[in-house]
Parts: sequence; structure tokens; C-alpha cells
Amino acid sequence: MRTLNALSMAITTSLLSLSLQSFAGEQPAASSLVGNTYGGLHGLYIKTDSDRLLTDNPLSDLDHASGVGAELGYRFSENTEFRLAYSHVNLVADEKMYSGPSGSSTALDLLYFPTAQNFYVLAGMNRLKLEDTKLSTDLGLGYRYYLNEKSALYLEGKTHYQLDDHHKDFTTQIGFVYFFGDTGNKAPKIINKAAPVQQPIAAKATAVAVVAAPKDSDNDGVIDSQDNCTSTPSSDKVDAQGCTVFTEESKEMQLQVNFGNNKAVVDAQYYDDIKVAADFLKQYPHTDLIIKGHTSAQGSAAYNKKLSQQRADAIVEILINKFDIASDRLTAQGLGEEQLINTDNNAAAHAENRRIEAKVVVKEKVAVKR
Repeated sequence: MRTLNALSMAITTSLLSLSLQSFAGEQPAASSLVGNTYGGLHGLYIKTDSDRLLTDNPLSDLDHASGVGAELGYRFSENTEFRLAYSHVNLVADEKMYSGPSGSSTALDLLYFPTAQNFYVLAGMNRLKLEDTKLSTDLGLGYRYYLNEKSALYLEGKTHYQLDDHHKDFTTQIGFVYFFGDTGNKAPKIINKAAPVQQPIAAKATAVAVVAAPKDSDNDGVIDSQDNCTSTPSSDKVDAQGCTVFTEESKEMQLQVNFGNNKAVVDAQYYDDIKVAADFLKQYPHTDLIIKGHTSAQGSAAYNKKLSQQRADAIVEILINKFDIASDRLTAQGLGEEQLINTDNNAAAHAENRRIEAKVVVKEKVAVKR
């Protein structure tokens, strides 16, 4: 195993050294290889696991095997290839007095080129016949050197792990491949030709037509011939027809006024809040407002219903007479003690419940800015 590890390290180091060199030969573009099939020949050397014993001579184990073979591959994408390879090998025993039988290797591998260039990694399955026939997994590294756009040499190393007997073998392989079909780089060739010498000729006046640039009157990025909205502000984001792009925003106004015990008189401290509500109604004249009056739970339900209506009416009267809001936009609704916000039976809870509430929400289109 120590010899196997040393050989594996040497091959890996050699492959990495080759991959860092910048001699790509007549390497074709990876895209021109896609869809092409290639065939090849190779020689290989297998360093066998020291635990592999000769069947006929169990006093000796296998040392190595070497042979030749052929392969057929297909470039599936710029980075990947599939390859089927068969090799015939002769086995050599560790004890020279014993002769080893012949064997074979049938491998199906996936080759992956990380940079779509020379260096690749590979993995697959291998049917190794080394005295017995067992299935192994493959993992390895390789380097391909292109001689021209259709042919290349390669060097690779693979480790094999036999699934049944847990043998570990190592293969070094060198080969030649040839791509069938058109693999040439498609870049156009530039041919320099000397310009013919011409005799001086009299200069002729040539009229040059000046084409005016398309007009964009509102500077929104859409020319007038395609602009359905020719006066949009330059700060607005526009669509393909040159019209402002809008988004919808919600605007909300809430009003709450509290009252004294058994009273429907509006305290002066709430006039500023009522003015805010009036200004909102003036800003959005299409909106209406419902003022809902409430009471605490003290007293009879019938009386509280009447008192809550008086409180709602008092707000409506102020909006009409003091802030000029049209009466047909206002509705007073007395709910009595039906919607308490604090059900405790104490002075603070009763004060909290003696109120009117009003709320209105409007949707407004707002231009999206650039």
C-alpha cells in the first residue's frame, strides 16, 4: 500500500504540473466539441492491491498489470464527456516464479472539465477482471494536450475501489483520441490585402442627409411618436407609452371626542381635532362621514340611546355651522351603550365610554417617482 500511495501521489503531482502549463496547442473551443464523438487508443498500467492473491498459486499475490485498449467518447456539453473504454491486460505475480493470467478492464466514466480546457476530473464504474471479475468504482484526474483541432494526447490516473472484496487498485493511462465531425473554431479569418493604388480623382461635392434625432418633448425617455402622454413631469416614472405610473396609497382620518357625564356639549379642547376632520373632508370632497355616538353603561338603555344620538348630532352641527361641511355628507348615529370599549364598572371606564367616534379611509393614486 505504501508503494501504491507513493505512485498515486507522483501521478497526481505530474498531472497538476501539466495543467498549470500554458501549451494548449491548436486547442479547439469547447463549444465546437459539443455533440461530437471521438475514438482513441491507449496503454495502461495497473498497480494492484497487495491483498490480491493468485487463485492457482495462493502463495503469491498479484503485483501489477499492463496492457492496451480502445475507447469511444461523446462530448455532451462544454464541460462534460461520457467515455466507454475496454483494455486487455497481462497480470504479473509478485513472486516471479509464478505466471499471472490475462485480464481486462471495461470502464464507463464521466469526464468533467471545470474550465472547459485541458484539465479534467473523472468518475465512473469499472468491470475489472483481475483473476476474478468484480465491479469497482473509479475516481481520477487527467490532462489532455491537443495536437490540433481534432486530435489530442492525454495522461490520467485513476483509483479503483472494488465493492465486494474492498480491494484498492491504481491505474495510470496514456492515450490518443481523435474527434470525428467538424470541431474547428468558428472564428472568422481576417485576410489583409494591400489596397490597390488609385489615381487621384477630382473631389466631388456630396450632399449628406442630416436625420433629426427623434423628439421627446417632455423628456420622459419616450419619443413623441410613441408617447400617449406628452406632458408628464420629468420626475415621474413612466410606462412604455410615456404615461405616469401610479401606485395606490391609503389615507385615513379618525376623530374621537369625549363628553362629560350625562352631557352632549362639546368641550372647546376638541375643536382643533374637529377642524382636522373638516380639512380632510374638504381635501377629499367625494367622501362622507358617519359620526357614531356612545355612552357608558350607567342609566337605562333607552335614555343612553337618546343621549348618544344628541352627542353625534352636536358634532354634525359644529362641522356644518363652524367648518362649512355640507350636511348631506354627514350622518349622526346614536348607539347608546351597545359598543363599550371598557366594560369595567368604575369612573375611569365610564369616562372612556362617553364619546363619539368617526373614521374615514380613502384610496389615493400617487405618481411613482424615478
